[in-house]
Amino acid sequence: MSKFSQVIPVILSGGSGTRLWPVSRKLYPKQFIPLRNNRSLFQDTVARVNALGHGIQPPIIVCNDEHRFMAAEQLRQEGIDNADIVLEPVGRNTAPAIALAALCAQQRSGDEAIILVLPADHILDEQEKFSQAIELAMSLSEQDQLVTFGIKPTRPETGYGYIKAGSALADGKASQVEKFVEKPKLAKAKEYLESGDYSWNSGMFMFKASTLMTELTAHEPEMAASVKSAYGAQEKDLDFIRIDKDAFAACKSESIDYAVMENTANAAVVPLVSDWNDVGSWHALWESSSRDENNNALTGDVLIEDCQGCYVHSSNRLVTAVGMQDAVIVETADAVMVAPRNQSQNVKQIANALKAANRDESEIHRKVYRPWGDYESIDNAERFQVKRITVKPGEQLSLQKHHHRAEHWIVVNGTAVVTCDDKEFLLSENQSTYIPIGAIHRLENPGKIPLELIEVQSGTYLGEDDIERFDDRYGRSDK
Repeated sequence: MSKFSQVIPVILSGGSGTRLWPVSRKLYPKQFIPLRNNRSLFQDTVARVNALGHGIQPPIIVCNDEHRFMAAEQLRQEGIDNADIVLEPVGRNTAPAIALAALCAQQRSGDEAIILVLPADHILDEQEKFSQAIELAMSLSEQDQLVTFGIKPTRPETGYGYIKAGSALADGKASQVEKFVEKPKLAKAKEYLESGDYSWNSGMFMFKASTLMTELTAHEPEMAASVKSAYGAQEKDLDFIRIDKDAFAACKSESIDYAVMENTANAAVVPLVSDWNDVGSWHALWESSSRDENNNALTGDVLIEDCQGCYVHSSNRLVTAVGMQDAVIVETADAVMVAPRNQSQNVKQIANALKAANRDESEIHRKVYRPWGDYESIDNAERFQVKRITVKPGEQLSLQKHHHRAEHWIVVNGTAVVTCDDKEFLLSENQSTYIPIGAIHRLENPGKIPLELIEVQSGTYLGEDDIERFDDRYGRSDK
């Protein structure tokens, strides 16, 4: 039996990652994007807990409704099909999210369940040091300590919160938390680094699920009651756990630090001496990337000349740069972002401005992922739109109709089963069909290879909300 067999990993995956716009967007955020080595940060986090041992329990994932199929698919790619995926109907920060996971852990394994809480978007590559820190934290958790992990600082960082260590625990290998400190000014950050008493606040935690709920009830009783009410009214939806929206929305939006860790008398900090990065900006991603002899980190189709200290990312096209220094250049199909590397965190302001202007670029890419595959907008004007649609083998779109648009489908690869009103027929490569306005229709891939087709929409309104679903295997039906 694994020494971590009573540990239940909890992966928090509700963030939107606006500081990594334009690659990270609301409906496809940074934790699910393959930013390093063709793997997502979410997958790396899952692999990190799997590497603790075969006996470790299946994880609990807390994510929002819009990301549920991405989370499930990436879990499947990591060989996990027995995770609990709890859906947050609205975002309420980390305290309510962790409380949901604690209740799920208690339901699964009782009051002695120990949860290891990890954000889905961190980089932490030193597995052995991670395992050693988890083992120490587990022994403290068994004694009803609420453990946080402190990263040994390597520089006077002003972008992180800090933890000041107090009296020693576990033969000096851990400490009581004396206090939590907000992100400091540079002079104060230098003092913290020189003192040796402070560590960066990693946002990773470990405690008994029952201990966490006891502390939350003591310090935030209304929040605890709302979370219990919301989780108590849960419903299973395919592989997902849905909770009551109204009860959960009544929760105060609060971090676990403010709600519990700064108020409890039983907070402990376990040091983690490791390369760690919370990937909170393009600068942070540059720091954790492989770089050339001129300190440039390059991703995609990039050609540079006489550049130093740059991060250049191409998603679709050739990107070139000449004579740039300490710059971030990021290209996607529909946007380009350029900034000094030391101001790259401010890209969040651009994302917020796009959201305020109701621009699609704040939420979606040209390529949009669905549980059945994906679609990509190729061209559009006032009364038409052209899309490239890919349907995974064995998958199907919902049975649906549109009130304002007709559709033309041309198969370019694979085989399609098409339903159009009372007819069902097969389409092969280079064959096409027409779906009139108001026709009830469905598209399905019965084959073993991806189905690819071109869809031409025409009509007075082409929005994605012009859809009425009658049947859907992914639980999105309107009727």
